[in-house]
Amino acid sequence: MKTDLNSIDRRRFLRGAGVALALPWFESFTKFASAAELTNLGKRKRLACFYIPDGVPMPLAADPAYQDWSWFPHGSGPNFTLTKCLEPLEPLRHDLTVLAGFSHPAARNIHGHSNADQFLTGAATGGRGDYKNSISLDQVFAAQAGEDTRVASLIMSTDGGTGSPRGAQTMSYDRSGRAIPAEHKPKRIFDLLFAKSDEEAARKLAQSQSALDDLLEDTRSLRKLLSGQDQVTLDQYLQSVRDTELRVAKARRWMNIPFASVNVDHLQLDVTPEDPRNYLQTMYELLYLAFKTDTTRVATYQIGRENGVGISDYLARAVGFKLTHQLSHATKEPGGWQNFGIYARFHSEEFARFATKLKSTPESGGEGNMLDNTLLLFGSASSAFHLSRNYPLILAGGKNMGFKHGQFLNRVKGTAAGGPWLGGKEPYQLEATYEDLPLANLYVTMLQRLGVQTASFAGSTGALADV
Repeated sequence: MKTDLNSIDRRRFLRGAGVALALPWFESFTKFASAAELTNLGKRKRLACFYIPDGVPMPLAADPAYQDWSWFPHGSGPNFTLTKCLEPLEPLRHDLTVLAGFSHPAARNIHGHSNADQFLTGAATGGRGDYKNSISLDQVFAAQAGEDTRVASLIMSTDGGTGSPRGAQTMSYDRSGRAIPAEHKPKRIFDLLFAKSDEEAARKLAQSQSALDDLLEDTRSLRKLLSGQDQVTLDQYLQSVRDTELRVAKARRWMNIPFASVNVDHLQLDVTPEDPRNYLQTMYELLYLAFKTDTTRVATYQIGRENGVGISDYLARAVGFKLTHQLSHATKEPGGWQNFGIYARFHSEEFARFATKLKSTPESGGEGNMLDNTLLLFGSASSAFHLSRNYPLILAGGKNMGFKHGQFLNRVKGTAAGGPWLGGKEPYQLEATYEDLPLANLYVTMLQRLGVQTASFAGSTGALADV
């Protein structure tokens, strides 16, 4: 089959035996693109939001673990030092901002495990009783950016579905405040990148036969029509798809892990460290491919559910621990902060791997690299033990949107709460010694830089000018 660039449809697919492989933008497409398409390509902006549960390590300054295992950096402004928790992000320090002293006013006196629901909404979901949520940050942007992509927004979580009120397994909520189900099966996400127009194609993909096998003739023909740089881009992209197919196949083992909802400490589960790490890397890689092919420009990934519920509680096995939630409770034990910090570092490693891949990929048809045009928000709705204040936050990317990074933006006034819980009142029940800034101020700034015309969001009091 001979491929003609002009015959490739607007969504840029290679087709073979009913399977269609989404392609990234090539410079060689330019002469066949419409003026409107080229204008849209140059304005392309992306957003991805990530959530980790159970808070982060926050030993007190007098604790020997403080120097190495406090999640927040030491110092402030451009003069900050990342601890071992965030050290894997050091090569990206000029592409990110760490933030402290931000939270949603409506949630500050609520138990931290009830707050994932409102991380991207800022809604007063409450700790008990009637429940009402509102639209999430990603869906505000998706209402605008989703018109130009095949998938308006990619919504993922490790546990899948929606969860329950105050027990979210999704970060995304529509305009009515209804939870939007998250996808957790890598195979189904992978198939979003491939159009299956007949039963034979569906059968082949279901059997995990390579989606590329039936497209090799078309790709060989296409290479001859591409520029030298585009040929390199195509080869790298196809290798990425191949590698991701292998990861998806391996991730099936993770999806088959049995989970008991109560007291799993005694179980000898057949989980190797490679299972959760491969799963997490696969989810990040699928998101990369979705952005690379412009299948979507908006994504959320709730990496874990709060309160040790769901398969996500096994993610700590990637670094040698039984269950994730237990790490936040065991910080008063010898080595407890270090153990919790090692797990936090694991997430920093994988987030850094993803961000670095975006940075190393030139923006097809645009300026700079993919990270320059992609805004990444990574964080949690609790910090110290069950504390619903001073959220741990990282904002990365978006340099072409005007974000200035390379700083620790510390808005904590006074001494931040921390230390292990030794009984009695929990940190979220104690009176605050200072007032956080509304996190929605950051969200307003993010939306504005993403091109959404808005002056407010949730409990905002204005935009944040320091990022």
